[in-house]
Amino acid sequence: MQKQDFYQSLVKQTESLIAGESNVIANMANISALLFTSLEDINWAGFYLMDSPEELVLGPFQGNPACIRIPVGKGVCGTAAQTQQTQLIEDVHAFAGHIACDAASNSEVVVPIFKDGKVFAVLDIDSPSIARFDTDDQAGLEALVKCFEANLK
Repeated sequence: MQKQDFYQSLVKQTESLIAGESNVIANMANISALLFTSLEDINWAGFYLMDSPEELVLGPFQGNPACIRIPVGKGVCGTAAQTQQTQLIEDVHAFAGHIACDAASNSEVVVPIFKDGKVFAVLDIDSPSIARFDTDDQAGLEALVKCFEANLK
């Protein structure tokens, strides 16, 4: 299966999982589980939510225990929240200000999630492999986030 087809399937599964459910935490929990069990070569999949204009707080996830709070502008997640742009990082150890929540993580992709025009949360996926994620992964995860955003009330 090609990556684009794979991600289209994940988006459809996400639509089915969250259809008619307004509880954002429940939806994040199911999406985290879907991603963790569907994506190969990852060791963490989950969300950080904006807790204040200056800080993200850990949300639903699958994987090893994680950092609870991340300042906006720090690390890959905080940078995604600050810049409001997806961060596709081939080698987290080469990323200035990387926060090592899990020493096994070597690459990362973080997609900001918007509600009412503001960053509401970020979707964070980590891998133990260098350069695990590419632009096809980025596009697929951004499409999945758009599906999730459409369900936010």
